[in-house]
Amino acid sequence: MTGPITRAELAIDPVEAARRLIGCVLESDLPDGVVRVRLTEVEAYRGGDDPASHCYRGRTARNEVMFGPAGHLYVYFVYGMHFCANVVALTDGVPGAVLLRAGEVVSGVDVATRRRPSARSTTELAKGPARLTGVLGLDRRHNGVDLTDPDSPVRLLTGDPVSPTDIRVGPRIGVAVAMDVPWRFWLSGSPTVSTYRRGGKRAR
Repeated sequence: MTGPITRAELAIDPVEAARRLIGCVLESDLPDGVVRVRLTEVEAYRGGDDPASHCYRGRTARNEVMFGPAGHLYVYFVYGMHFCANVVALTDGVPGAVLLRAGEVVSGVDVATRRRPSARSTTELAKGPARLTGVLGLDRRHNGVDLTDPDSPVRLLTGDPVSPTDIRVGPRIGVAVAMDVPWRFWLSGSPTVSTYRRGGKRAR
C-alpha cells in the first residue's frame, strides 16, 4: 500500500476512473478504529448522458458533491435504510462518480466485525455497497470529504497494482434504466464481489 491517490488521477471519465479504483484501498480513521478496504467492485456513473445517474436531471442539494471537484466522497442514503459511497471523478462542474460496490477488509477486521456483527464471514463484511460503507463507518457526515487529503478522516490510497487482465466488465446492478450498460468493473476471482442482479424496477 502506498500513499493517497491524487486528484489528477481521478479527474477523468468515470468509466476510466472505475478501472483505476480496482485494487485501491479506502481507509477510514474514525474514533472507534481504523479500517482499510481494498476495492474489488465498482460502478461508473456519468451525468446528463446517463439516465441511471443521480445527476441526470441536473444539480440538486443531494447530488451537489457529484459536480466536483474530483477526489471527494459522495455519500447518499438509499431505500430509507442504507448509505452508499462514491468517489467523484471528472472536473469541477462536470458531474460523474464511481459507486463503491464491494471490497476486501485488509486491516481492522476486528473493528469491521464490531460494526457489522451479522456478517457470517470476513468475505461478506464489505460484499455490497451498504456493507462496505457500514464496515468503514461512513454516513451522511462524510459526504464531501476530500479523499486526497492526507489529514482527511477518510482517505483513498493507491494500493497494489492490478493487471488489466484481472479486471472483468459487465452491466451495472439493480438500476432501473440503462440496465445493460457495461460500466461495472470487478476483480476476477474475488469472493467479495456482489452477486449480479439485473435491475429494472427500482432506481439507484
